[in-house]
Amino acid sequence: MNPRKIIVTSALPYANGALHLGHLVEYLQTDFWVRYQKMMGNQCIYVCADDTHGTPIMIRARKEGITPETLIARSYEARVKEFGAFEMGFDKYGSTNSEENRKLSQGIYLRLNEKGYISRRAVAQLYCEHCGMFLPGRFVKGECPKCHAKDQYGDGCEVCGATYNAGELEAPYCAVCGEKPVMRDSEQLFFELEPFRDFLAKWIPAHTDSATAGKLLEWFNEPLRGWNISRDKPYFGFEIPGEKDKYFYVWLDAPVGYMATLEQWAAERGETLADWWQDPKAEVYHFIGKDIARFHCLFWPALLEYSGYRTPTEVFVHGFLSVNGEKMSKSKGTFISAKTYLEHLPAQALRFYYACKLNGTVDDMDLNLDDFVSRVNSDLVGKITNLASRGAQMINKSCGGVLGKMDDESRALLAACRDKVPEVLAAYEKRDFCRVMVLVREMADRANQLFDAKMPWKLVKEDLEATRSVLTGTLNLFRVMAICLKPILPQYAEKVEQLFGESNTVFADINKDIEEIRIGAYEHLAARVDAKAVAAMVEASKEDLKATTKTINEKDAKKAVRQLATKPAETVFPEPLAPEMSFNDFVKADLRVAQVVAAEIVEGSDKLLRLTLDIGEAKPRNVFAGIRSSYAPEDLLGKQVVMIANLPPRKMRFGISEGMVLASTDPDGSFRVMQPLTPTAPGARLH
Repeated sequence: MNPRKIIVTSALPYANGALHLGHLVEYLQTDFWVRYQKMMGNQCIYVCADDTHGTPIMIRARKEGITPETLIARSYEARVKEFGAFEMGFDKYGSTNSEENRKLSQGIYLRLNEKGYISRRAVAQLYCEHCGMFLPGRFVKGECPKCHAKDQYGDGCEVCGATYNAGELEAPYCAVCGEKPVMRDSEQLFFELEPFRDFLAKWIPAHTDSATAGKLLEWFNEPLRGWNISRDKPYFGFEIPGEKDKYFYVWLDAPVGYMATLEQWAAERGETLADWWQDPKAEVYHFIGKDIARFHCLFWPALLEYSGYRTPTEVFVHGFLSVNGEKMSKSKGTFISAKTYLEHLPAQALRFYYACKLNGTVDDMDLNLDDFVSRVNSDLVGKITNLASRGAQMINKSCGGVLGKMDDESRALLAACRDKVPEVLAAYEKRDFCRVMVLVREMADRANQLFDAKMPWKLVKEDLEATRSVLTGTLNLFRVMAICLKPILPQYAEKVEQLFGESNTVFADINKDIEEIRIGAYEHLAARVDAKAVAAMVEASKEDLKATTKTINEKDAKKAVRQLATKPAETVFPEPLAPEMSFNDFVKADLRVAQVVAAEIVEGSDKLLRLTLDIGEAKPRNVFAGIRSSYAPEDLLGKQVVMIANLPPRKMRFGISEGMVLASTDPDGSFRVMQPLTPTAPGARLH
C-alpha cells in the first residue's frame, strides 16, 4: 500500500496570550495523531503558527510602548519554548505575519474580487471623535442586540454567540477612552455567503462529524450573512490591495496561515505549496475547538472553493476542558498556564492523562486533578513502567545484562498482545486515544500477572537461565507497550529504544522478537506525580491571579484620577444609596431566583462584578455586585443566586444597576452569595 500524503493543522494560538491547559487539549491530540500517522509510514506534515494580527495585539503593544512586531516576536519565542517542553512535533511552526501569508491572502482576495464574490457597501460605523478613528469590532463595547448581555465586543457576543456589526450594539462606548461614539459611513468589503448556500449545505455534513454538522446547519434557517473582511485603519495586519487605509480582518488571513506555513516548509525542501495543498492525492485535516467551527466550516471552505484552492478533507472538532468538573477558574487556581504547569510537573504526565480522556468526539473533557495523580501513578508508573524497571534492572544485576530466549508462557502472551495491535491502530486512526490506553493497560495487567506468578525474584536463586527467560519475556511485552505508546510518550519511547539498542521504531517493529542481545543500562522512565506538587501548582496559579489583579488595580487607580480631573462629579460618582429601611420595609422586598448568564470584572473598580441576570423577564437585568474579592466571574457563570428584584434602578459610574444580589459576610471578611437550596426556574419568588 502506498503511503498516504497528509497535511495536518491545529488552530493557530493567538499571540496576545499565554498557553494554558485548555489549549493543550487540541495541540496534544493533534500531535498524537500525527505521530501515529508517521509511525504508519505515511507522509504526514504538521504545520501551525502564531496568530499575530488584529486589534488586541495593537492595543497591548500600545500599552507596553512597543511595536506589534516586537510583541509578536516575544510571544513566538515563548510559545516555541513551551511547545518544545510538551514534546510537540511540528514540522513547521511559523507566524501569520509572514510575506508568504501576505501574498496568499491578497491573492485569494483578488481572485474572489475578480469573480464578483466581494461586495462593497457603505456601512454606518462607529467613530470615536475623542480618539479620531473608526472603531473596529474590538475597539467598541456595548449591549448585545440579541440577548442584551452587557459589555460585549462589537464583532460578536460571548454570551449567546451571536455575530453582528458594531453599529448594532446598544449603548455602545469606545473601549479605548470610554466615550460614546458617533455613527459615520465607511465603505466596507464583504464576502457574501448566501450565494454558496447549496455548496456549504452539502460540504458541511460531508466533512464534519454529525454533531458539529447539525449545529452548523442551524445557521441555514435564515439567509447566510455576508462576512465583513475589512477593517479600517488603525489595524495591525495586511493592507487590502487597491484600497486606502483598509486591512484584512484577522479571521481572513489567520487560516490562510496554514497554507503559508506549509509553503515555507515546502520551499525549504525545494517543493511548492501546490505540490502539497493542491495535490488531489493529499489529505488535509484541521483540528479545532467547537468555538471556532463556524469560521472553519462556513467561511473557510467557501473562501477556498471560490478562490481556486482545495478544501479540507475533514475538520476534527473537539470540546472544551473543565477542571475538577467545573469551568477553569482563576480564583480557584484551576486556570493553569502551560508555564506554571511545567514549573511543577513533567509534561509527559499530562500527555499520558489527556490520552486517557480523549475519545475523538466533540464532548468536553474533564481534568480531575485527583484522578490525574492516581492514573499516572497507578497506570504509567505502577503498571507499565514498573515492568521495565524490575525486568531491566534484574537482567543487568543478575544476568549480566544479556537477554535469553523467552519462556513459553511469555511467548504466548506476547502473541496475544500483538493480536490486539490492529485494534490499537484502529483506535489511533479514529483519534480514540482513551481506547488505546485501555488496550495498553490490559496488556500491562496481564504482563504483571505473569511476572508475579513466575516470581523471578525467587526463581533467580534457583535457576538463572529460567529467570533470564522470564525477564526476556517481560521486557519484550513491555517493549510492545512502549511502541504502542510512542505517539503519546515520544521521549519515553526514545529511552526505551536506547535500552534495546534501537532507534526510530515504528508499529511494524512490534512483530520483532528481542532475544539474546545485551541491553543498555536502565534509565529512569517516569516519576510518580506528587499530590503536593499538584497543590502547589494550583496555589501558584492563584498567586498569578493576585499579581495580575494588583497590576490592574494600580492602572485603574491612575485612570480614575484622570477621570476625576476631566469629568463632572455626577458622571463619576454613583448616586446616594437608598435610605435605611425598617423591618416592615424589608418584608416588601421581592426576592427572586436569578440565573447568572454573564459575569465580568468592572474596569475601574476593585470591588465590583457586573452580572447579567435572568429572572424570567423578556430582558436580562444588569446588576453590579461588590463581591469581586471573593469571586471571579467564571465562578458565578451559570449559577443561581438570589436578588432583590423590586429595587429602583440605580445610576452608577459604570452603568445602571437593576437590582441587588444578596450575600453574607464570613468571619474572614469574604463574601458568600446566597443561593437557592435546589435549582429552580429563573424568576421564582422566594418567601
